[in-house]
Amino acid sequence: MIYKNTIKYILLAVLLFAFIPNYGQSSNQFKVVLDAGHGGKDPGAMKNGLKEKEIALDVVLRVGKLLEAYDDVALVYTRKTDVFIELRERANIANRAKANLFVSVHCNSTTTAVPYGSMTLVMGMSRTGTNLEIAKTENAVIFQEADYKTKYKGFDPNNPETLIGLKIMQEESLLQSIELASLIQDGFKTKLNRKDKGVHQQPLWVLDATVMPGVLIELGFVSNPEEAKYLSSEEGKAELAQSIANSIIAYKNTFFSPSEVALPLDVQDELIVAPENTIPTENNVVVNSDKTTHYKVQLEAGTKLIDTKPANFKGLKNISYTHENKLYKYFYGDETDYEACKKLLEEAKKKGYKSAYIVTFENK
Repeated sequence: MIYKNTIKYILLAVLLFAFIPNYGQSSNQFKVVLDAGHGGKDPGAMKNGLKEKEIALDVVLRVGKLLEAYDDVALVYTRKTDVFIELRERANIANRAKANLFVSVHCNSTTTAVPYGSMTLVMGMSRTGTNLEIAKTENAVIFQEADYKTKYKGFDPNNPETLIGLKIMQEESLLQSIELASLIQDGFKTKLNRKDKGVHQQPLWVLDATVMPGVLIELGFVSNPEEAKYLSSEEGKAELAQSIANSIIAYKNTFFSPSEVALPLDVQDELIVAPENTIPTENNVVVNSDKTTHYKVQLEAGTKLIDTKPANFKGLKNISYTHENKLYKYFYGDETDYEACKKLLEEAKKKGYKSAYIVTFENK
């Protein structure tokens, strides 16, 4: 019986690939599905006067607004209002769109007020530890749906046989999911000073049923009074949304193609901003008279002017910067060959600039 069921799930994976070929590759746009967790009759976690469904939707809409600045990014929402969307339909929306990325936003909660911090989950086979309880909580919405036994027949996060077929399909995108999750957590930790609870692999249905790289973000604990205040504040939601948007663009620039439109910096000074297609004119930036496209690695941004000596940039040399709208942007290298710049990007990430990405400059 186990052997027959294993074959069944392997065939299911093959069939899914047959009906959803080359997801996200039908156009030059990078498709992102933004999924606000819970909604409608499903409020999610409720603590300290907060409802998870409201925080998740607010942050998702802010992320979408920021990403709209990019002409080469297409957005798809699973919900934009307070409505109940079945987990099955959330996955269907992403698969039908042949999206490049699935990003689901949630909040965490426990029975005590002590835990706090942000974490990001990716699909995995692990079924042990505290994070399994989170997986069970996020999957529990299934039981609010009509005919859930028929719709989700065969899915059981406690049964390894259930996941064996789809695991084959997921392995290709898992590393990319982990890369995005790492970018998100790094942004929360280094730019927002949030407690980093790490990247974890868990059997989550909504990630299991989507065929593209995806993550589920737990913004923080509504059960912690101090973190609840942050999550419900305008500043907190704006910062979290900006950080998530930056991570998505950094991921896109690595795995899809570099963007050439600026993401407005409208929150904390030290947040990394997205690339822009401008001609740098400030000190320490070489501007040639030809019309060659130049590629640089953006390391960070902020309101403070930093001496470009290697000691201030983890030993990296050839640092330049621009200054615009009270914001200093710092770049590593200057290449006319994109592949050469990709090597510089790898070097920068090894030095610790996990959210670095490639930007372009056109000399006119």
